[in-house]
Amino acid sequence: MPIDDNDIYTSMRRNPESGIRMVMQKYGEPVYWHARRLLVSHDDAQDAVQETFIKVYRSFHSLKEAKALRSWIYRIATNEALRFIERNKTPRLLTESIDDSATDIAATDYTDYTDLEAVKLQKAILSLPPKQQATFNMRYYDEMEYQQIAEAMETTVSTVKVNYHLAKEKIIKYMNSND
Repeated sequence: MPIDDNDIYTSMRRNPESGIRMVMQKYGEPVYWHARRLLVSHDDAQDAVQETFIKVYRSFHSLKEAKALRSWIYRIATNEALRFIERNKTPRLLTESIDDSATDIAATDYTDYTDLEAVKLQKAILSLPPKQQATFNMRYYDEMEYQQIAEAMETTVSTVKVNYHLAKEKIIKYMNSND
């Protein structure tokens, strides 16, 4: 049976150790993939996820209601990933040249590299500015509502819609190019 955010919220209030286990059980994998899509590297994503859950544990008292839990966790995870990108200033792009075997792409188990369209899509997403990339990923992959994304990004719904639209346009343009 899926874990309900209300149950997590109540558990965190009563017994933080038990509650954080519930948070990690429900959100561990989705937050990992959110960070992984932003950071590409498995190790970097794991580091960001670890920092995310440490911050969730330490600052849970600041969360006022259970219905905001998902957006709040994604806000922390997004901020951690963006901080990591800013701090490291390392390229996150897939290798520019892809040979037929596609063995030169660093992001193992992230994309089916035999599917060149999927590889091109990942390159298109990674070519976006980090905030557009995060917005696109939350909407497209995590199927979050605009309001949830706005809460996670600490911005307005209008800004989220604009970022998502711009990201889609850039991705379409990239996908239609002859790269």
